[in-house]
Amino acid sequence: MRLTWAQPEDLVPAELAALREQGVEESEIAPIERRWANGGGSIALAPSGASAVPAPPEVRALARTVLDELQALQTPSSEEPDEWSDITALLPAVSSPGEVSVAFARVHGAWLGRSAGCLLGKPVEKIPRRGIEEIARSTGNWPIRTYFTAVGLSPDIGNRWPWNRRSAPTSLVENIDGMPEDDDLNFPILALQLLETHGANLTTEHIAEAWLGALPAGRVFTAERAAYRNILDARSIPDTAKHHNPFREWIGALIRADVHGWAHPGDVRAAAASAWTDARLSHTRNGIYGEMWAAALCAASLVAPSAGEALDAADTVVPPDSRLAVAVRLGRETGRSLATGGLTADSALDSLHSAFEGMHWVHTLNNAALAACALEAYGDDFGAAIAFAVAGGWDTDSVGATVGSVVGGLVGAEGIGEAWTGPLKDRISTSMPGGAERSIRELADRTLRLSKGMS
Repeated sequence: MRLTWAQPEDLVPAELAALREQGVEESEIAPIERRWANGGGSIALAPSGASAVPAPPEVRALARTVLDELQALQTPSSEEPDEWSDITALLPAVSSPGEVSVAFARVHGAWLGRSAGCLLGKPVEKIPRRGIEEIARSTGNWPIRTYFTAVGLSPDIGNRWPWNRRSAPTSLVENIDGMPEDDDLNFPILALQLLETHGANLTTEHIAEAWLGALPAGRVFTAERAAYRNILDARSIPDTAKHHNPFREWIGALIRADVHGWAHPGDVRAAAASAWTDARLSHTRNGIYGEMWAAALCAASLVAPSAGEALDAADTVVPPDSRLAVAVRLGRETGRSLATGGLTADSALDSLHSAFEGMHWVHTLNNAALAACALEAYGDDFGAAIAFAVAGGWDTDSVGATVGSVVGGLVGAEGIGEAWTGPLKDRISTSMPGGAERSIRELADRTLRLSKGMS
């Protein structure tokens, strides 16, 4: 049996990459890597990232030993700390925003925007930029102006770039009947329930318990699957994020951020603190900051007059010398050049892909840079913003969702456009306990009530 994101022999190459991204000295990594290569590193990986054949017992045992040795190289960093007190020591001083008034239309727009952005990206998840463009051109939808369709798709292009098999049947425009189930919506639904139950007293332990009660292990991925395994192994927090988890700086925490932001409109530091409580279960360093940043963006989007001001506010919750701060700055600079005509959409994406060449397509850094670029360039144009985010070709549904969430919060429900919101039919399908569907309007109403109770 093969289980993606969990087999020790599959985790070793990802851990080697993670440590190099964190700047660990090559002299420390190389001897362990050589021993792995001599003892088991020739295992072939399937396209999913799982071993093509089950590893022999001796190779799997070696993989566990190697992972333990590599884990010892995860040393603390003063520029990229994990603990809240250490993070806030690096951030600028803030004052309380005071009481703010939030319109229901903006909260509703945020939920609609998250759903529509996710839905646009679902069928082309895992398809690279070139494939997304070929599909869209073949069906008369380039530049992207609406949800993807199979109508008119050239068979050659369809065979070369197959749809996401799990998502495409319900996320093509000819088949959409409400928002299909997706982890990018399951996590916000779960976060809303958790914050309604625990409010400001929410702990990471509460979140771990909720995962076990509401999320089947097969419905979480990458860092969340590693953390889930560690929870069941009775590991303490934050070891749940560190033990044999090479995905700890990937995008999984960032996609859980939105409700933590919406619950604290205008208060980006409180939003970031709530997101930190969530992220530390499964992530470290820039994985944590990614959720803090996205939560701050969502908090600011409900009250800010522009995407630029929301981005400025979110910048204040990211350690300034962290790799995420560098990535967001690059994204914003690229977005400004795009907005002023210094770059075309293609050249802007070329620049981002060059900067993050070789990085996994679901890493936090590249996807955050893409989101920042989309928001800086197209912050008041919902369709253009999510289209650019999806055309970027990394984690298409997740970046589409985050960008859609922020722009939806900025422009409100009426500013999104019927072409994007109509097919949603006010419905989100979900695997969360409590029924197979949720009303988007009802979720927005609950979120607004929550935000008033948290202030």
